[in-house]
Amino acid sequence: MTDPQTLKDIAINALDDMKAKDIVILDVKPLTSIADIMIVASGTSNRHVKSIAENVREKVKHAGLTPIGIEGEEAAEWVLVDLGDIIVHIMLPDTRRFYDLEKLWSMSPDNQGQG
Repeated sequence: MTDPQTLKDIAINALDDMKAKDIVILDVKPLTSIADIMIVASGTSNRHVKSIAENVREKVKHAGLTPIGIEGEEAAEWVLVDLGDIIVHIMLPDTRRFYDLEKLWSMSPDNQGQG
């Protein structure tokens, strides 16, 4: 079993390898039980987004792990790679701006529902 830090490093390296843009790492452990870390990155086109997600999948498999699931590969505007403790979101810039996951998942538990 790979520890979350190693898994995070594998995912970040896979994103870097494919020149993903604006990589942000969010600690969501205090906010949800679905994951400890969310990584958000952008691709420059649908093909780039899909290629980045495929590289994350391949690097994780090479480390002896299997992603729990991958969603959104067909349209490739937003591909989610579920690695268990870590969820990787790869998005087109317009999609990323629209959903603004960084803002959504950066809210502290005491600030939710305010503002």
